Amino acid sequence: MFTSQGPTFRELTVQALSSIEQGYDLLAPKFDHTPFRTPDRFLDAVTGALRPLGPFGTGLDVCCGTGAGVGVLRELCGERVTGVDFSAGMLAAAGEAAAGEVAAKGGPAVNWVRADVRALPFTAAFDLAVSFGAFGHFLPAERPGLFAEVHRSLRPGGVFAFPLAAPLPVRSPLYWGLWGFDAVMRVRNALWRPPFVMYYRTFPLRGVRDDLVRAGFRVELVPLEEFGRRPDGSPHCRLVVARRT
Repeated sequence: MFTSQGPTFRELTVQALSSIEQGYDLLAPKFDHTPFRTPDRFLDAVTGALRPLGPFGTGLDVCCGTGAGVGVLRELCGERVTGVDFSAGMLAAAGEAAAGEVAAKGGPAVNWVRADVRALPFTAAFDLAVSFGAFGHFLPAERPGLFAEVHRSLRPGGVFAFPLAAPLPVRSPLYWGLWGFDAVMRVRNALWRPPFVMYYRTFPLRGVRDDLVRAGFRVELVPLEEFGRRPDGSPHCRLVVARRT
């Protein structure tokens, strides 16, 4: 499915009926050949938007998966980069890919930590934290705890940044596609155990911003102009820049 190197429909079905951790362990070897990997266009836009806010010494990729965000941190951080995820399979794939990058291009080394990001094993250790495409795996009630963990992991003045797309118009086919996906996942989780939490419409800007402020961040929104603007003039995509005060 997706490409000849990607997972088959059967493999995706097995993943969807597994726990989140086991599902990603199974998908890891082929993850980068699916549309679920964060596109380079987003990674490059975020790198460009964060560069003027540096320099940064140490960086943390929250829910790093196969390490797409680690590449952003290696561009921006001069000392040390860490990727954290709870899937051993994803960390193994990330480590293999990053080893080749470090050998070819040099730059800071990468540490890999297996942990639940709702209980991060760090205190005041990083200048910059990023995350890409992972927040759908957390229910809204879990956001305050997640943001508090990232806040504790950052040094004073440290930055937590992630891209956030504007809401889709109701007339958009993608709006209804994501609505349908979320509905199917809710039915799946009501009928099947273990649950697989992945929702696309549970991370609204207003609620996210309020939770970040309550966790102790000062929040700024930076338009990512590479993605253009909507008819009302608002950006299609913003970079949320939350600074630990």
